[in-house]
Amino acid sequence: MATIQWERFEKLTQTPGAPGFEHEVRKIMRSYISEYTGEIIQDRLGGLFGVKKGDPNGPKVMVASHMDEVAFMVTKITSEGFLKFQPLGGWWSQVMLAQRVDVINRSGKRIPGIIGSIPPHLLSEERRRKPVEIGQMFIDIGAESEEEVREWGIRPGDVAVPHFPFVEMEGGKRLLSKAWDNRFGCGLVLELLDGLKHNHHPNVIYAGATVQEEVGLRGAGTAATLIDPDIFFAVDSGPAGDIPGVNDGLGKIGKGVVIRLYDRSMITLPGMRDFLLDTAESENIPYQFFVSQGGTDAGRAHQTGIGIPSAAIGICARYIHSHAAVVDKEDIEAAKAFAIALMKRLDRAAFEAILPR
Repeated sequence: MATIQWERFEKLTQTPGAPGFEHEVRKIMRSYISEYTGEIIQDRLGGLFGVKKGDPNGPKVMVASHMDEVAFMVTKITSEGFLKFQPLGGWWSQVMLAQRVDVINRSGKRIPGIIGSIPPHLLSEERRRKPVEIGQMFIDIGAESEEEVREWGIRPGDVAVPHFPFVEMEGGKRLLSKAWDNRFGCGLVLELLDGLKHNHHPNVIYAGATVQEEVGLRGAGTAATLIDPDIFFAVDSGPAGDIPGVNDGLGKIGKGVVIRLYDRSMITLPGMRDFLLDTAESENIPYQFFVSQGGTDAGRAHQTGIGIPSAAIGICARYIHSHAAVVDKEDIEAAKAFAIALMKRLDRAAFEAILPR
Protein backbone atom coordinates (compact mmCIF):
# COMPACT_ATOMS: atom_id res chain seq x y z
CA MET A 1 0.00 0.00 0.00
CA ALA A 2 0.91 3.66 -0.24
CA THR A 3 3.53 5.29 1.98
CA ILE A 4 1.95 7.73 4.43
CA GLN A 5 3.45 10.70 6.30
CA TRP A 6 1.94 9.86 9.68
CA GLU A 7 3.62 12.76 11.46
CA ARG A 8 1.62 15.11 9.25
CA PHE A 9 -1.63 13.52 10.42
CA GLU A 10 -0.49 13.98 14.02
CA LYS A 11 0.19 17.67 13.44
CA LEU A 12 -3.21 18.17 11.79
CA THR A 13 -5.26 16.32 14.40
CA GLN A 14 -3.57 18.11 17.30
CA THR A 15 -4.21 21.59 15.88
CA PRO A 16 -7.37 23.37 17.11
CA GLY A 17 -9.94 24.24 14.46
CA ALA A 18 -13.46 24.94 15.70
CA PRO A 19 -16.09 25.81 13.07
CA GLY A 20 -15.51 29.40 11.99
CA PHE A 21 -12.11 29.41 13.74
CA GLU A 22 -10.09 27.26 11.35
CA HIS A 23 -7.19 29.68 10.88
CA GLU A 24 -4.49 27.51 12.52
CA VAL A 25 -5.43 24.50 10.41
CA ARG A 26 -5.61 26.71 7.31
CA LYS A 27 -2.07 27.97 7.97
CA ILE A 28 -0.79 24.39 8.09
CA MET A 29 -2.72 23.38 4.98
CA ARG A 30 -1.43 26.40 3.06
CA SER A 31 2.15 25.55 4.01
CA TYR A 32 1.87 21.94 2.87
CA ILE A 33 -0.16 22.63 -0.28
CA SER A 34 2.40 25.21 -1.41
CA GLU A 35 4.97 22.39 -1.55
CA TYR A 36 2.97 20.73 -4.33
CA THR A 37 1.49 23.60 -6.33
CA GLY A 38 2.29 27.22 -6.96
CA GLU A 39 -1.34 28.31 -7.24
CA ILE A 40 -3.59 28.50 -4.18
CA ILE A 41 -7.07 30.02 -4.04
CA GLN A 42 -9.24 30.89 -1.04
CA ASP A 43 -12.91 31.76 -0.68
CA ARG A 44 -14.17 34.52 1.61
CA LEU A 45 -15.16 32.14 4.42
CA GLY A 46 -11.71 30.56 4.48
CA GLY A 47 -11.86 27.45 2.27
CA LEU A 48 -8.42 26.83 0.75
CA PHE A 49 -7.47 24.90 -2.41
CA GLY A 50 -4.33 24.23 -4.39
CA VAL A 51 -4.55 23.92 -8.17
CA LYS A 52 -2.80 20.93 -9.77
CA LYS A 53 -2.88 21.20 -13.56
CA GLY A 54 -2.82 18.11 -15.74
CA ASP A 55 -4.72 18.11 -19.05
CA PRO A 56 -6.37 21.55 -19.40
CA ASN A 57 -9.02 19.99 -21.67
CA GLY A 58 -9.99 17.44 -19.03
CA PRO A 59 -12.66 17.93 -16.37
CA LYS A 60 -12.20 20.32 -13.46
CA VAL A 61 -12.11 18.09 -10.35
CA MET A 62 -12.61 19.40 -6.80
CA VAL A 63 -11.35 17.23 -3.93
CA ALA A 64 -12.43 18.67 -0.58
CA SER A 65 -11.86 17.78 3.04
CA HIS A 66 -13.01 20.10 5.82
CA MET A 67 -10.81 21.83 8.37
CA ASP A 68 -13.22 22.17 11.28
CA GLU A 69 -13.89 19.77 14.14
CA VAL A 70 -16.79 19.53 16.58
CA ALA A 71 -16.16 22.03 19.37
CA PHE A 72 -17.77 24.52 21.75
CA MET A 73 -18.34 28.28 21.97
CA VAL A 74 -18.21 30.22 25.25
CA THR A 75 -21.54 32.00 25.79
CA LYS A 76 -21.21 33.31 29.34
CA ILE A 77 -18.67 33.72 32.15
CA THR A 78 -20.16 33.24 35.62
CA SER A 79 -19.17 35.41 38.57
CA GLU A 80 -17.34 32.39 40.03
CA GLY A 81 -15.20 32.03 36.87
CA PHE A 82 -16.92 29.08 35.16
CA LEU A 83 -17.62 29.13 31.42
CA LYS A 84 -21.05 28.34 30.02
CA PHE A 85 -21.01 27.15 26.43
CA GLN A 86 -22.95 25.88 23.45
CA PRO A 87 -21.91 23.05 21.13
CA LEU A 88 -20.51 23.69 17.67
CA GLY A 89 -21.51 20.64 15.68
CA GLY A 90 -23.31 17.48 16.70
CA TRP A 91 -22.56 16.43 20.28
CA TRP A 92 -24.29 13.85 22.45
CA SER A 93 -24.39 14.94 26.08
CA GLN A 94 -23.24 11.58 27.49
CA VAL A 95 -19.78 11.83 25.90
CA MET A 96 -18.99 15.26 27.34
CA LEU A 97 -18.88 15.30 31.14
CA ALA A 98 -15.45 15.27 32.85
CA GLN A 99 -13.65 15.56 29.50
CA ARG A 100 -10.67 17.85 29.03
CA VAL A 101 -10.80 20.81 26.63
CA ASP A 102 -8.52 23.60 25.46
CA VAL A 103 -10.09 27.06 25.54
CA ILE A 104 -8.55 29.28 22.87
CA ASN A 105 -8.23 32.88 24.03
CA ARG A 106 -8.01 35.99 21.86
CA SER A 107 -4.25 35.72 21.41
CA GLY A 108 -4.46 32.06 20.41
CA LYS A 109 -3.20 30.64 23.70
CA ARG A 110 -4.62 27.26 24.68
CA ILE A 111 -5.93 27.38 28.24
CA PRO A 112 -6.61 23.95 29.76
CA GLY A 113 -10.04 23.21 31.17
CA ILE A 114 -12.45 20.43 31.97
CA ILE A 115 -16.18 20.06 31.49
CA GLY A 116 -17.35 19.87 35.09
CA SER A 117 -19.21 16.91 36.53
CA ILE A 118 -20.92 16.32 39.86
CA PRO A 119 -19.64 13.30 41.85
CA PRO A 120 -22.22 10.53 42.43
CA HIS A 121 -22.04 11.14 46.19
CA LEU A 122 -23.77 14.49 45.65
CA LEU A 123 -26.49 13.28 43.30
CA SER A 124 -29.93 12.11 44.31
CA GLU A 125 -31.17 8.81 42.92
CA GLU A 126 -33.44 10.69 40.56
CA ARG A 127 -30.64 12.87 39.18
CA ARG A 128 -28.40 9.83 38.66
CA ARG A 129 -31.00 8.32 36.34
CA LYS A 130 -31.26 11.42 34.14
CA PRO A 131 -28.66 12.52 31.60
CA VAL A 132 -27.27 15.99 32.16
CA GLU A 133 -28.42 18.43 29.51
CA ILE A 134 -25.77 20.40 27.66
CA GLY A 135 -27.31 23.67 28.83
CA GLN A 136 -26.52 22.67 32.43
CA MET A 137 -22.83 22.01 31.74
CA PHE A 138 -19.88 24.31 32.30
CA ILE A 139 -16.13 24.44 31.71
CA ASP A 140 -13.77 24.85 34.66
CA ILE A 141 -10.44 26.50 33.74
CA GLY A 142 -9.27 26.94 37.33
CA ALA A 143 -10.25 30.59 37.59
CA GLU A 144 -11.54 32.14 40.82
CA SER A 145 -13.70 34.88 39.32
CA GLU A 146 -15.10 36.40 36.14
CA GLU A 147 -12.43 39.10 36.37
CA GLU A 148 -9.66 36.52 36.36
CA VAL A 149 -11.13 34.79 33.30
CA ARG A 150 -11.14 38.12 31.47
CA GLU A 151 -7.55 38.80 32.58
CA TRP A 152 -6.64 35.52 30.89
CA GLY A 153 -8.01 36.88 27.61
CA ILE A 154 -11.24 34.88 27.39
CA ARG A 155 -14.51 36.47 26.29
CA PRO A 156 -17.91 35.16 25.15
CA GLY A 157 -17.57 34.09 21.54
CA ASP A 158 -14.24 32.37 22.09
CA VAL A 159 -14.08 28.64 21.46
CA ALA A 160 -12.94 25.44 23.13
CA VAL A 161 -11.83 22.22 21.41
CA PRO A 162 -11.39 18.68 22.74
CA HIS A 163 -7.99 17.85 24.20
CA PHE A 164 -6.69 14.37 23.40
CA PRO A 165 -3.20 13.20 22.32
CA PHE A 166 -2.23 11.34 19.17
CA VAL A 167 -1.57 7.73 20.21
CA GLU A 168 -0.52 4.65 18.27
CA MET A 169 -2.48 1.80 19.83
CA GLU A 170 -1.10 -1.59 20.81
CA GLY A 171 -0.21 -3.66 17.76
CA GLY A 172 0.70 -0.62 15.67
CA LYS A 173 -2.27 -0.81 13.30
CA ARG A 174 -4.66 1.72 14.79
CA LEU A 175 -4.44 5.35 15.81
CA LEU A 176 -6.31 7.22 18.55
CA SER A 177 -6.65 11.00 18.48
CA LYS A 178 -9.03 13.92 18.57
CA ALA A 179 -10.32 15.45 15.32
CA TRP A 180 -10.01 12.52 12.93
CA ASP A 181 -13.26 14.03 11.64
CA ASN A 182 -11.96 15.54 9.52
CA ARG A 183 -8.23 16.03 9.75
CA PHE A 184 -8.13 12.60 8.14
CA GLY A 185 -9.51 14.29 5.03
CA CYS A 186 -7.06 17.18 5.29
CA GLY A 187 -4.16 14.78 5.54
CA LEU A 188 -5.46 12.61 2.71
CA VAL A 189 -5.73 15.60 0.35
CA LEU A 190 -2.05 16.26 1.02
CA GLU A 191 -1.23 12.58 0.48
CA LEU A 192 -3.08 12.77 -2.85
CA LEU A 193 -1.04 15.77 -3.99
CA ASP A 194 2.12 13.98 -2.89
CA GLY A 195 1.12 10.87 -4.82
CA LEU A 196 0.51 12.85 -8.00
CA LYS A 197 3.88 14.64 -7.96
CA HIS A 198 5.30 12.37 -10.65
CA ASN A 199 2.06 10.99 -12.13
CA HIS A 200 0.08 12.33 -15.07
CA HIS A 201 -3.59 13.09 -14.48
CA PRO A 202 -6.00 13.91 -17.35
CA ASN A 203 -7.76 16.78 -15.60
CA VAL A 204 -7.29 19.90 -13.49
CA ILE A 205 -7.49 19.21 -9.75
CA TYR A 206 -8.52 21.64 -7.02
CA ALA A 207 -7.46 19.93 -3.79
CA GLY A 208 -7.94 21.42 -0.33
CA ALA A 209 -10.39 21.95 2.49
CA THR A 210 -13.59 23.78 3.29
CA VAL A 211 -14.73 25.40 6.55
CA GLN A 212 -17.78 25.13 8.82
CA GLU A 213 -18.84 21.66 7.65
CA GLU A 214 -19.83 20.59 11.15
CA VAL A 215 -22.42 23.36 11.49
CA GLY A 216 -24.34 22.77 8.27
CA LEU A 217 -21.96 22.17 5.34
CA ARG A 218 -21.61 25.93 4.97
CA GLY A 219 -18.14 26.30 3.46
CA ALA A 220 -18.76 23.73 0.71
CA GLY A 221 -21.21 26.06 -0.98
CA THR A 222 -18.85 29.03 -1.09
CA ALA A 223 -15.87 26.93 -2.19
CA ALA A 224 -17.82 25.16 -4.94
CA THR A 225 -19.17 28.50 -6.15
CA LEU A 226 -15.62 29.87 -6.35
CA ILE A 227 -14.19 26.87 -8.21
CA ASP A 228 -17.25 25.83 -10.25
CA PRO A 229 -15.97 22.27 -10.76
CA ASP A 230 -17.28 19.66 -13.16
CA ILE A 231 -17.12 16.98 -10.48
CA PHE A 232 -16.73 16.96 -6.69
CA PHE A 233 -15.32 14.52 -4.14
CA ALA A 234 -15.77 14.99 -0.40
CA VAL A 235 -13.08 13.19 1.58
CA ASP A 236 -14.35 12.50 5.09
CA SER A 237 -14.51 10.02 7.95
CA GLY A 238 -17.84 8.46 8.88
CA PRO A 239 -19.07 6.56 11.94
CA ALA A 240 -18.01 2.93 12.24
CA GLY A 241 -20.67 0.37 13.01
CA ASP A 242 -18.41 -2.38 14.33
CA ILE A 243 -18.77 -1.78 18.06
CA PRO A 244 -21.07 -3.41 20.63
CA GLY A 245 -24.60 -2.05 20.53
CA VAL A 246 -24.51 -0.91 16.90
CA ASN A 247 -25.96 -2.97 14.07
CA ASP A 248 -27.29 -0.78 11.31
CA GLY A 249 -25.19 -1.59 8.26
CA LEU A 250 -22.43 0.93 8.82
CA GLY A 251 -18.89 0.04 7.83
CA LYS A 252 -16.05 -1.44 9.85
CA ILE A 253 -12.58 -0.10 10.48
CA GLY A 254 -9.84 -2.14 8.85
CA LYS A 255 -12.09 -3.14 5.93
CA GLY A 256 -11.02 -0.53 3.39
CA VAL A 257 -12.30 2.58 1.68
CA VAL A 258 -15.85 3.76 2.36
CA ILE A 259 -18.09 4.57 -0.62
CA ARG A 260 -21.28 6.38 0.41
CA LEU A 261 -24.38 5.36 -1.52
CA TYR A 262 -26.86 7.50 0.42
CA ASP A 263 -27.09 9.91 3.32
CA ARG A 264 -29.55 12.62 4.32
CA SER A 265 -27.73 15.16 2.15
CA MET A 266 -27.20 13.28 -1.14
CA ILE A 267 -27.94 10.23 -3.27
CA THR A 268 -24.88 9.13 -5.25
CA LEU A 269 -25.57 9.10 -9.00
CA PRO A 270 -25.52 5.62 -10.59
CA GLY A 271 -22.80 6.65 -13.02
CA MET A 272 -20.65 7.92 -10.17
CA ARG A 273 -21.22 4.74 -8.18
CA ASP A 274 -20.15 2.62 -11.14
CA PHE A 275 -17.03 4.73 -11.70
CA LEU A 276 -16.02 4.36 -8.05
CA LEU A 277 -16.64 0.61 -7.98
CA ASP A 278 -14.88 -0.04 -11.29
CA THR A 279 -11.84 1.85 -10.04
CA ALA A 280 -11.68 0.10 -6.68
CA GLU A 281 -12.15 -3.37 -8.16
CA SER A 282 -9.72 -2.95 -11.06
CA GLU A 283 -7.06 -1.58 -8.69
CA ASN A 284 -7.72 -4.28 -6.05
CA ILE A 285 -8.46 -1.66 -3.42
CA PRO A 286 -10.57 -2.95 -0.50
CA TYR A 287 -13.84 -1.06 -0.20
CA GLN A 288 -17.17 -1.13 1.61
CA PHE A 289 -20.53 0.57 1.14
CA PHE A 290 -21.96 3.10 3.55
CA VAL A 291 -25.52 4.33 4.15
CA SER A 292 -26.04 6.95 6.83
CA GLN A 293 -28.37 9.63 8.18
CA GLY A 294 -25.42 12.00 8.42
CA GLY A 295 -24.15 14.25 5.66
CA THR A 296 -20.96 15.54 4.02
CA ASP A 297 -19.84 18.52 1.97
CA ALA A 298 -20.91 16.58 -1.13
CA GLY A 299 -24.49 17.20 -0.02
CA ARG A 300 -24.06 20.95 -0.39
CA ALA A 301 -21.68 20.98 -3.36
CA HIS A 302 -23.82 18.82 -5.63
CA GLN A 303 -26.64 21.38 -5.50
CA THR A 304 -24.55 24.37 -6.57
CA GLY A 305 -24.66 25.87 -10.06
CA ILE A 306 -26.34 23.61 -12.58
CA GLY A 307 -25.55 20.58 -10.43
CA ILE A 308 -22.18 18.94 -9.75
CA PRO A 309 -21.91 15.13 -9.86
CA SER A 310 -20.48 14.35 -6.42
CA ALA A 311 -19.32 11.54 -4.20
CA ALA A 312 -18.28 11.11 -0.58
CA ILE A 313 -15.33 8.78 -0.07
CA GLY A 314 -13.15 8.11 2.96
CA ILE A 315 -12.85 5.79 5.92
CA CYS A 316 -14.74 4.67 9.00
CA ALA A 317 -13.73 5.96 12.42
CA ARG A 318 -14.96 4.75 15.79
CA TYR A 319 -16.44 7.27 18.25
CA ILE A 320 -16.53 10.37 16.02
CA HIS A 321 -18.21 13.50 17.40
CA SER A 322 -16.60 12.91 20.76
CA HIS A 323 -13.22 13.76 22.28
CA ALA A 324 -11.34 10.98 20.48
CA ALA A 325 -11.74 8.53 17.62
CA VAL A 326 -9.99 5.36 16.43
CA VAL A 327 -8.90 4.81 12.82
CA ASP A 328 -7.04 2.04 11.02
CA LYS A 329 -3.76 2.75 9.19
CA GLU A 330 -4.54 0.32 6.39
CA ASP A 331 -7.81 2.13 5.67
CA ILE A 332 -5.92 5.40 5.24
CA GLU A 333 -3.41 3.70 2.95
CA ALA A 334 -6.27 2.28 0.88
CA ALA A 335 -7.96 5.69 0.74
CA LYS A 336 -4.78 7.27 -0.63
CA ALA A 337 -4.42 4.61 -3.32
CA PHE A 338 -8.10 5.03 -4.21
CA ALA A 339 -7.92 8.81 -4.49
CA ILE A 340 -4.85 8.65 -6.71
CA ALA A 341 -6.44 6.01 -8.94
CA LEU A 342 -9.62 8.08 -9.32
CA MET A 343 -7.67 11.16 -10.38
CA LYS A 344 -5.58 9.20 -12.89
CA ARG A 345 -8.69 7.69 -14.50
CA LEU A 346 -10.95 10.74 -14.52
CA ASP A 347 -10.59 12.02 -18.07
CA ARG A 348 -13.22 13.73 -20.20
CA ALA A 349 -14.75 10.42 -21.35
CA ALA A 350 -15.01 9.10 -17.79
CA PHE A 351 -16.68 12.32 -16.69
CA GLU A 352 -19.21 12.15 -19.53
CA ALA A 353 -20.07 8.56 -18.57
CA ILE A 354 -20.86 9.66 -15.01
CA LEU A 355 -23.46 12.22 -16.10
CA PRO A 356 -27.14 11.16 -16.02
CA ARG A 357 -28.61 9.89 -19.27
